[in-house]
Amino acid sequence: MEQVIYRVRPGNTVFAIAQFFGTTPQEIANANALVYPYTIFPGQELVIPVEEISSPSYYVVRPGDSMWSIANRYGIDVAQILKLNNLENPNIIYPGQILRLTQN
Repeated sequence: MEQVIYRVRPGNTVFAIAQFFGTTPQEIANANALVYPYTIFPGQELVIPVEEISSPSYYVVRPGDSMWSIANRYGIDVAQILKLNNLENPNIIYPGQILRLTQN
């Protein structure tokens, strides 16, 4: 089993994070010594146990993101993201923009 370090964002819950990564709230709780009810805080770093690290189909750009950081986070080539989204300039993305990351 692999592990991902995830920084909690405002509004996140252990349940939602578990769904996103395809794991269970209990596995996240065990990996981080969380006690029920699972209280987490924005900025907190959690260890997320995952079976396989894979890219989501879509990604919502956040403030501070760059095309390079998104590609690096998911192990994807910047050129692939540009092609999938019909973009020419990797330096022009904006918060809230939805990017396709996989062909599926």
